[in-house]
Amino acid sequence: MTAPAPTPAGPPGSAAGDGPIVLTRLRWFQLDQVLAIEADLFGDERWTPAMFWNELANGHHYVAATTPSGEIVGYAGLAVVRPEAWINNVAVRRDRQRSGIARLLLDELLAVARQQGATHTLLEVAVDNAPAQALYARYGFEVVGVRRGYYQPSNTDALVMRRDEPRA
Repeated sequence: MTAPAPTPAGPPGSAAGDGPIVLTRLRWFQLDQVLAIEADLFGDERWTPAMFWNELANGHHYVAATTPSGEIVGYAGLAVVRPEAWINNVAVRRDRQRSGIARLLLDELLAVARQQGATHTLLEVAVDNAPAQALYARYGFEVVGVRRGYYQPSNTDALVMRRDEPRA
């Protein structure tokens, strides 16, 4: 499978002097940058390299948000097993948060979910991650359950959120 051409993401997510953020398919050789972001944001609960390799090897849709110089500032992943789509990751480098990058990534994942025939999209989010919950709610996600002790080793609960995809 060949990677699609980069998608210019427009001015959202741009920092002064950086130029527009571009979304591209995440490639194996970018995992070092992804793992650095993952470690900073999630600490002991971060995904391992093997987890990311497995996602890529299984053909799940992962995208990187990059600066024009190729620096990764965010990433997101989606697995579609019709009729469901599951958002596995949405992460933005700490110094680039609140700049629209998460919205660009989420827009991309939801578009792919629709294109691949998903009727609904689900995700898990930590109960103590109010900013992410608010973002997902703006996209029409609603809490449908709780996974007790989902995030380890902190034993933090996860909210399961669901959004029904609009019919064409």
